[in-house]
Amino acid sequence: MIRWIKGFVRDHFEGAILGLILAGVFLMAFLVQNKFSFLNFFFLPVILSGYFLGKNRAVLMAVFSVLLVILYLVYVELITGPKDFFMFHEAINLVTWGSLLILTGALIGSFSEQREAKLDTLRKAYVGTLEIMLKYLESVDEATPPAQRVARIAGRIAAAAGLETNEIENIKSASLLSVAGDLSSSLPLFVEMTDFLSSDEDVLARSLDDRKKIMLRSTSSLLKEIQPLLRAFYAQYVQQSDTLDKDLAEVPLGSSIMALAQVYDRIATRSAPFQGREEFGSMMEVQQLSGRTFPPEAVEALMLVITST
Repeated sequence: MIRWIKGFVRDHFEGAILGLILAGVFLMAFLVQNKFSFLNFFFLPVILSGYFLGKNRAVLMAVFSVLLVILYLVYVELITGPKDFFMFHEAINLVTWGSLLILTGALIGSFSEQREAKLDTLRKAYVGTLEIMLKYLESVDEATPPAQRVARIAGRIAAAAGLETNEIENIKSASLLSVAGDLSSSLPLFVEMTDFLSSDEDVLARSLDDRKKIMLRSTSSLLKEIQPLLRAFYAQYVQQSDTLDKDLAEVPLGSSIMALAQVYDRIATRSAPFQGREEFGSMMEVQQLSGRTFPPEAVEALMLVITST
């Protein structure tokens, strides 16, 4: 019975809010003597609308309430004739009340939408964490898990390209994370963790010993450095995988190396082509994409790695 009531309220919530507004007008018309003192009642349905339905619906409910009250007062004025009912100061009160009602709906709705967006991001981050764990559980019996293979290949390509040691390690870490889970759901996790550690690092470090403080700062620094690589890789080589001609000046070299490492691993293990693109089916085809999809220096470094093995 309780479950049925919850389902009914959820499915008919908007209608219930409209009914509450109409009930308020009815009460103001027949049961309340001081009409203007009862106007604050309409904040209740508007606040509920903002919290549960969002900003747009809350503003619409507020405007609907204001229009109903104005129509009712105008009707009363026309029926009763010119009396001391709708005076100038009462009109000012009505305008002030209506403005505050609409503003309240917009603010409560905005806060509610921000809260929902935050919860959605956290849900995606949670799913991303589970997917990363699942990937490692699935590969527990393999000699070398795919994520580790790709990370090792990416590190060798970066070294052959002459990058600095810290850049090589960042590319290896980013490659490991890019293969370990679905970036569409796990990338929000890295963004949330980076923002959280960056904003609250000093507060978090107060209750930690020296060893944990070093780990915290190292993790925060690592996430700051690899997050741009992950975001660019996801945007350029996952979301825009159908675009072969890329503006390589806008793509970090590390992100291109990550993509090349995954392409080569798919070719070497004879797996399905990276992102389903037939153009990534052989090394000859990959070389033909040098300067278009991948930077020439990254492709040359990959060929050096292949020939040296």
